[in-house]
Formats: sequence, structure tokens, C-alpha cells
Amino acid sequence: MLTRKLFRTAWGYKAQFISMILMITLGMGMFLGFNMEWKTIEVDTFKFFKDTNYADYRLYSDKGFTADDINAIKKIEGVDAATRYLSVNLNIKGEKNKSLALDVSEDFNVSTFVVTDGAEYGENGGGFWLSDKFAAANDYKLGDNLSLEYQGSKITGKIVGLIKAGEHMICVADKNQMMPDYKTYGFAYISPKKLKDTVGANALSKTYAQINVLSGLSKKTLEDKVKDALGRTIMVTPKDDHVVYKESQGEAEEGKTMGSVLPVLFLAIAILTMVTTMHRIATKEKTQIGTLKALGFKNRRILRHYTSYGLFIGLVGTGLGIALGYVVCKLIMSENGMMGTYFDMPDWSAAIPAFCYPVLIGTVILLTLISFLSVRQQLKGTAADALRPYSPKKMRKIFFERFRFWEKLHFGTKWNIRDLSRHKSRSAMTLFGIVGYMVLMVGGLGMRDTMSGFLDLLDKDISNYTTKVNLIDYADLKGSKALCEELDGDWESLSGISLGGDTVTLDIVHNPGGMLNVIDEGNNRLELGDEGAYLCLRLKDKANIGDEIEFSPYGSKETYTVKVVGYNRSVMTESVTISDKLADKLGLDYSISYIYTDKKTSEIKSNDLISGKQDKAQLMETFNSFVKIMDSMVIILVVAAVILGVVVLYNLGIMSYVERSRELATLKVLGFRNRTIGKLLISQNIWLTVIGVIIGLPAGVGVLQWLLTALAGEYEMKLMLGPLTYCVSILLTFGVSLLVGLMVARKNKKIDMVEALKGTE
Repeated sequence: MLTRKLFRTAWGYKAQFISMILMITLGMGMFLGFNMEWKTIEVDTFKFFKDTNYADYRLYSDKGFTADDINAIKKIEGVDAATRYLSVNLNIKGEKNKSLALDVSEDFNVSTFVVTDGAEYGENGGGFWLSDKFAAANDYKLGDNLSLEYQGSKITGKIVGLIKAGEHMICVADKNQMMPDYKTYGFAYISPKKLKDTVGANALSKTYAQINVLSGLSKKTLEDKVKDALGRTIMVTPKDDHVVYKESQGEAEEGKTMGSVLPVLFLAIAILTMVTTMHRIATKEKTQIGTLKALGFKNRRILRHYTSYGLFIGLVGTGLGIALGYVVCKLIMSENGMMGTYFDMPDWSAAIPAFCYPVLIGTVILLTLISFLSVRQQLKGTAADALRPYSPKKMRKIFFERFRFWEKLHFGTKWNIRDLSRHKSRSAMTLFGIVGYMVLMVGGLGMRDTMSGFLDLLDKDISNYTTKVNLIDYADLKGSKALCEELDGDWESLSGISLGGDTVTLDIVHNPGGMLNVIDEGNNRLELGDEGAYLCLRLKDKANIGDEIEFSPYGSKETYTVKVVGYNRSVMTESVTISDKLADKLGLDYSISYIYTDKKTSEIKSNDLISGKQDKAQLMETFNSFVKIMDSMVIILVVAAVILGVVVLYNLGIMSYVERSRELATLKVLGFRNRTIGKLLISQNIWLTVIGVIIGLPAGVGVLQWLLTALAGEYEMKLMLGPLTYCVSILLTFGVSLLVGLMVARKNKKIDMVEALKGTE
């Protein structure tokens, strides 16, 4: 009997049951999906780094490393493995605007790769092991010939294998490139023997300017031991500072932050709305509960019967939420998904954080408990008490009725104010739903605005060049300046320095042509002189303006002191910026890293100092690829927010209608038309929407500012929200509220006045 009643009752409240299942599905799906995304990044990248023996530390020296140097490093206690390593960007001969990072690992136990097609790696091989993504994007196949230009020499050979490498899991030419572009840039490995045959045995010590190390030692300990072993200070950078590891872990941390805010808000809205809905259903079922008690059913059995509703909703909603979460995760984290254009790795297996399992179980238990508590309250008293239908609580004069203006208010206004005061929990939940919806909308659309503004700043205010020319490591300064004059460009030198024990970048800039601008906190151009240095905003706590700082370039025993004259917005690197005039005044030994010019790539002749050329338009296109990923995530958030908003507000609206059915019937008896009553219902929704928007807008901006600090601190982005974001967020919120109000108001035409008005007081 109770089993049949279970299905009849569920069908009678089908709108509420479907909406509750949808809410739990959406809430759990978004929570799981976004948390699975960052966990998948952690698990899959860690496995790939382990499979390719990704280096824990990288040692750099402008003088290069000899065979004796590498042997001394290998003998250090705590060093598990080490290899001399080369990674240099080279142009592909005969290909316009295409370049490769050419890598050589002298000991293939460190910084290796996995072969996806073709021959396995051989230390004496004469061919190229080429990035499979670059090969696919440029129609290269096994057996094709490849020729690279390296310091006046040609490195030629056949493509013998297609690979993926941990060192290039995020394949970007430098820190200024945000997204991979495999049509223009990739990577390839050659054997140590092939490199030796190309440059000669005597030149190897200068060619190998990097050593990659596997070690569990701390950075400070390794630095001290390397200094003792080699007799000089060497720049040691941990994997945390290497772009691939740093960015991949950054994506995971960003995912954690995102997963702890917006998806949790989805789940919280769903569960809290469930509390209100189940309470209202239990109240509506009061007469049925009394009938069951009168027929002799024990309280325990009635409790079990009604509790099963919450269990059913929890199981079905959570089950569908798991499926939705997997879909959301795969939309983001798969080879053909959003992050497939960013990460290049062989395994994309989905993973779920351990804490999600107790959340899944806890949610089902919590929903079951909500049903249990809601029904238990209705079982108090005798069967006769329970058989009495629900009657609204008596109203006392509310606060506003004490003032004279109350009598001058319209009837509809008075009625809505009293109704909101009588049903505080339902009103509060509706308001909470609207505020949450606004936060999701402003947060999602605001991210897009901020990123677009950042790219616009980078494109128009900072970068005014046509081509960025990459120079070889430690290029001759005199020759580099001559080349810069020939190209009529500006130049920049980037090198590692120790500042207060931290590794940061020294950025030396020569920009009289305005090809590359340095900007202040207000995004205005800074004119660099020889008065002092500028600290990027992330180093603001290191010193105040007017203070002096000391820094020491790696590979040098010298320490330099400069005065801090201001702060600048460094969009990519954590840096100290000075002019070339100040660098020369201090007597710094440096080399030019990049030249920025208005000449097109086709107009720039080959030169032994040039390792590659990047067209600004192509570089900005890689940024646009990042925006497309963000757009997809914003679309997921906005669509989910709209669906959740409609479901939550409709569910609460239906419950509000059920609660007020007696009052609405009374109004109809008194002669109020359906249209008038409909306006009363809609106006109350609009009131709550106005309040929700007023609270939700600043709350959304605040959450977005917090997310921006947590998610993109390394880019020093500035929060930017366009008028369209405010307009769309507000209009969509009012649109959803109005739509729900109209849907609920239409039900007033079908109200059974006799059924609504009968019953004892």
C-alpha cells in the first residue's frame, strides 16, 4: 500500500521532484566536474613527468659545462642522475615562420620522451625524433627530411620517430607565449652523437650550457654542493620555476581554487533549496500523515516511507551528477577537449579527488536526513492533530505598519510585504538563489572581460612591434646591438638574478622606438632612465620607493646595489626592470635576448645570432586560443547557472504558490481578477530580484577579484568588467525571474477555490 502511495505522491509532486533531482544533478555535476579537472591534471601530468624523467633542477652557465663538470655533479651525494642538456630554438630551413626547440640529452636517463610512432631512441642515431603534434599540424611524416640552421651550420636528417616529451608538455617558445601553436613552433630531439658531429668535439663544452638534475635535495643544499664541486656560483632553478612544471601545477592550483568556490556555490544552492522544498512537501502532506496515523500505521513506518523520498532524490540526483561531472571533466580535460590544445601528453585518464567520495555519500545522507527531519516534525501530537490541515501562522503587525506611510501604500505592496514577513525562510532562499545566480553570472562573464582587457593591453599598450627576433643564448653584445640597429628595433635582455635569496628575472630594456613598453600600475608608459630600478607588482613587498636593493647575477661573483624608483606591471615574469643606460653604468655583463622590430619576418635576413622569429600576429593568435578555452568554460558556467536559476526559482515559486493557495482563492472570491493576482505574484519576484541584484553584483565582483588574485597572480592582471557584463547579468537575472513569475502566475487560473478554502482554522 505505501509503495503504491510512494509513486502516487511522487507523481502528484512531479514538478518539485524533477526540479530537486535537477538541482542535485547540476550541483553535484559542477562540483565533481571542476574538481575532477584539477585532479586529472595532477595525476596525468605527474605520471608523464615520471615516465619521461622530468628534471628536478636545471643548472645554467654562460660558459657552458665540460665533461669534468658533469662528472663532478654526478658525484654529489644526493644527486640521483644528471645530464648535460641543450635546448635551443632554431628555424627550419625552407619553412617560413616555423621553428623548433632542438633538444639533446647526453644521458637519456634524464629529460627523456615517449615514442608514439617510429623508432625508439638511440644514442648514436642520426635522425630526428619530432613532436607528433607539430608533425600532424605541418604534415610531416616518418621518413621526411628535416633541416635546421644552427650557428651557421646545418643539422639535417630524416624523421625517425614521433614523440611526446615532458620538457615540452606545454610547448611554448618562451614565457611571452601563453598557448602552444604547433603550426609555427614545436620541438625535436637528436642524439648526442649527431650534435657532436655537427659542432665538433671541442665546441661541446660551450654548446652544453645547461645541466638537468634528478635529486631530492633542497635548492639551497644543491646550490652549496654545486658551488663546492665546480668552484663557482651556478644558477640553479628548481622545476617549480620551469615553465612547463610551473604552468601545469598552476593550472591544477587554479582548478582547486575554482572548484572550491563556484561549483560549491552550485551544490550549496541545490541542498539549501532542497531543505525548503522538503519542508513544504511535508507540510502539504500533513493531512495524509494524519490519515495514515488514524489507520494504525506506526510513526516509524510513516517516517521510513517519507524519508525514502529524500533517499530516492539523493541517489538519482547524485548518480546523474556523477555522469554530468564526468562529461564536464572530459569537456575540459581530454585530448580533444579544451586543455588538449594546451597540454601535450599521452594519458588523459579522468581522476577524482579522494574528498569527493565522502561528499557524494554525505550528500545522499544529508538529503535523506532532511526528509526525515521534515516529516518527524509533522508526526508530533495525535492523529487528530495531524489530520487538521496546515493553516498559516497568525500575523502580527509588522515593523512598517507602525509608520503613517503604511496606510498610503497600494494594497499589492502591503500584501507582498506581509507575505515576505510571514514566509521568511522561503523568501530568504529565493533571495539566496538570486544572489548565487548573480555571483555565477558576474564571475563567469567577468573572467572573460578581464582576459580580453589583458590581451588588449598586451597587444596595444605594451607590444607595438611586428616581429620578435629571438637571439641565441649568450649572443655577442656588440653584434646584437649592430643587428638591432640594422632592424631599427628595440631590444630586451632577460637573465636570472638572486634577490634576497629568491630567483627573479633581471629585465634590461632599450626601447626608444616604443616597440616594447614598460607600464606602471595604472597601465601608463614608463620612461626608463638611469636613476634606478622598477620592481614588478609581485615584488612590491621587497622594498619601498627610495629604498636600495642588492642583487647578484647568477654565474657572477659581483653584487650590485640600485635604488628603487617605482613599480611596474610585469605581465609575464617576476622581474626587476632597468634601462640599458643603468646597466652600462653599473658595469653589468649581459647579452640581448630579443629584438623587437617593425620589419616583417620575410624582410629579416638570416644571421648566426638569430635562433628564431615570431610574428606578433601569430603570437597574439596563441593568446586567442587561450581565450577560446576560457570562453568554453564561461559558457559551461553561464548555461549551468541559467538552468539552476530557472529550476531553483521555479521550485520555490511553486512552493510559494502552494503555501498561498488559500490566500489567492480568497482574493478571487473577493473579486480580484486573475491578471491582478498574477501581477501580485510577479511583483514579489521582481522585488526579491532587485534586492538580489543589489547584493549579487558587488558580491560577484568581490568573488571575481579574489579568484583573479588566486588564479592569475603571475600575470598581474587588472580586474576589468565591461558594461555588457553588467547588462547581460542583470537582464538575464530579471529575465529568469520574470519567466518563473509568469509560469507560476498562470497556475492561478486553475486554482480550485473550494479545495483551497475548505478546512478548519
